[in-house]
Amino acid sequence: MNTTTRNPFFMPYDHIPFDRITEADYEPAMMRGMEEEDQRIEDIVSNPEPPTFENTIEALEHTGELLSKVTNVFFNLLSAETTDFMDELAQRMSPILTEHENNITLNDRLFHRVKAVYDEHAAEHFSRLNQEQKMLLTNCYDGFVRHGANLPDEKKEQHRRITTELGVLSLQFSQNKLKDTNDFVLHLTNETDVAGLPDSALDFAKQTAKEKGLEGYAFTLQAPSYSPFITYSSQRALRQKMYMAYNTLCTHNNSNNNVAIVKKIVNLHRELAQLHGFKTYADYTLTRRMAENTNNVYRLLNDLMKAYMPKAQQEVKEVETLYYADNHIDPSTLAADDPRRFMPWDFSYYANKLKESKFNINSEMLRPYFELSKVKQGIFGLATRLYGITFHRNTNVPVYHPDVEAYDVLDKDGSYLALFYCDFHPRASKKSGAWMTSFKEQWKERFDTDNTATHDTKMVNSRPQVSIVMNLSKPTDTKPALLTLGEVETFLHEFGHSLHGIFANTTYRSLSGTNVYWDFVELPSQFMENFAIEKDFLNTFAVHYETGEPIPETLLDRIVASRNFNAAYACMRQVSFSLLDMAFYTLSTPFDTDLMTFEEQAWKDAQVMPAVEGCCMTTQFSHIMAGGYSAGYYSYKWAEVLDADAFSHFKEQGIFNPTIAQSFRDNILSRGGTEPPMTLYKRFRGQEPTIDALLRRNGIL
Repeated sequence: MNTTTRNPFFMPYDHIPFDRITEADYEPAMMRGMEEEDQRIEDIVSNPEPPTFENTIEALEHTGELLSKVTNVFFNLLSAETTDFMDELAQRMSPILTEHENNITLNDRLFHRVKAVYDEHAAEHFSRLNQEQKMLLTNCYDGFVRHGANLPDEKKEQHRRITTELGVLSLQFSQNKLKDTNDFVLHLTNETDVAGLPDSALDFAKQTAKEKGLEGYAFTLQAPSYSPFITYSSQRALRQKMYMAYNTLCTHNNSNNNVAIVKKIVNLHRELAQLHGFKTYADYTLTRRMAENTNNVYRLLNDLMKAYMPKAQQEVKEVETLYYADNHIDPSTLAADDPRRFMPWDFSYYANKLKESKFNINSEMLRPYFELSKVKQGIFGLATRLYGITFHRNTNVPVYHPDVEAYDVLDKDGSYLALFYCDFHPRASKKSGAWMTSFKEQWKERFDTDNTATHDTKMVNSRPQVSIVMNLSKPTDTKPALLTLGEVETFLHEFGHSLHGIFANTTYRSLSGTNVYWDFVELPSQFMENFAIEKDFLNTFAVHYETGEPIPETLLDRIVASRNFNAAYACMRQVSFSLLDMAFYTLSTPFDTDLMTFEEQAWKDAQVMPAVEGCCMTTQFSHIMAGGYSAGYYSYKWAEVLDADAFSHFKEQGIFNPTIAQSFRDNILSRGGTEPPMTLYKRFRGQEPTIDALLRRNGIL
């Protein structure tokens, strides 16, 4: 184990020294970080002066700096570049870190001071505080209450037990999913078995096989491998095998099974809510959301089902009809259990064929025009055109994996904005999916000047370090990384999150960047996805990777024409996930029913495809079991209403309009959680959003 003087976390640094951090550094740094925070807390509660906003609330905001520094690195890498050692350390440290947090939020002396400050200012309608201070104080007080500070002693102990167990179980859920995903490989050597697959998928499968020491082709459940296979493979039995492997993750009788863990997580959330006097966990959590209550969530979901379901059923019927026609099957002659019936593993394959016949377009046709380096130029260039910022590759900054690139982000006046990491490609040590995270938040710090006569202070803006992590198509031995349009949208989505962090400009770290309500956090990301099918944007970078020829105008027209292909089906899919999430977290009694039966009933109103026996979404649904979206998955559709409304404003004024973009930056991206989300949105848009813009965008209206 490193000595104190050698541990990089104990030294000041501008950039995270990934090249010097060892696995042995994490635990001692976490332990010292907790000790230092405990001492800072003791200093606050022992202060003989009466509690004030400055000596209690602001002082509390600035505790835990070392602990945040090390845990930000550790838990980010636990998702992006983990090892067996880190997995084991996370299991060991999770209950210790939870206990440390509980010791703060359940500290009676500390809460007494926080409450005294809150009561004093509330009595005066917070008139002596500016907006950020008011928000910080309110969040601080509410946070203590929500973490049990007002509970009697015996219930505080229950709170400790529940939160500790939830931390361990959520971590185990994620680790099981990663291990089960990595355990599956479809190894094929017969050329007939890979019929229909495009060259890009075959090249990737060959390289994967080579990396695993196999001959032929290896397909995995990682998105760049699974998605092309299920979309293009003409071998129905193999599509079924891949589909079943993907949709039965963590359900098998092995150490990666998540069924029992799901039941415990759901019941612990309910128990936590009822401990705080709420009937369900959704009731408990929605008090800190734009939606406010379950009625508003269900109103949104029901409105979407009413608007989209008829179109979704029509879309699926069209794909199903093509399937039967292509296979010369009369569906009226089939028994209910006939294996020739149209099934979910047929949908992507025949939907793609239908899309090709309607629009003469598919994702492989677009790949040559979406070479990763050009896509980066296009997306970075979009930010330059909208906001004037620029991205400069910094090869002197250490990174945690060779796939990671670091960029200095400069504002339009040349001032430094942020350090930006990009991690593009899948690997066994990385979770599936895509996400944005922060290694360091933005905040403003007050320093004394050298003028001892006036005792002046100045505010120094400490800039953020943010990261986007994705699982995009990798380069092969013969071709660079060529993306699908869907992967370009993923890049834009996570880049939108990163802009929320990059532009952060708040006084307090806990209000900075993406520290906003869960059902508001997806607005900046989903807003950016709109550009993916805008001709004026695509023309800035989409050129053929071999010839340099721009993407043909006719192909652009087909991209735009196909934008709403199966849009209603996609909407119902998201709504079904939201219904499943709400079904779990609106339970008021213990969950002890069969998981697959519960799942089938929970989302049946939004299902447009037949259920498949043995499949289970919940056991791999990280968002709601381990990712903070418990009773919050509806946020994607909630934010989609916002993003469609916001982008319609750009469409009216010009998609690159710098004035509108500056307003979006000033009123949304830079403000973080300093004001209620609807206040920020109305300041940008001039009105509350309606669902109409989304319905128009999707061709429903």
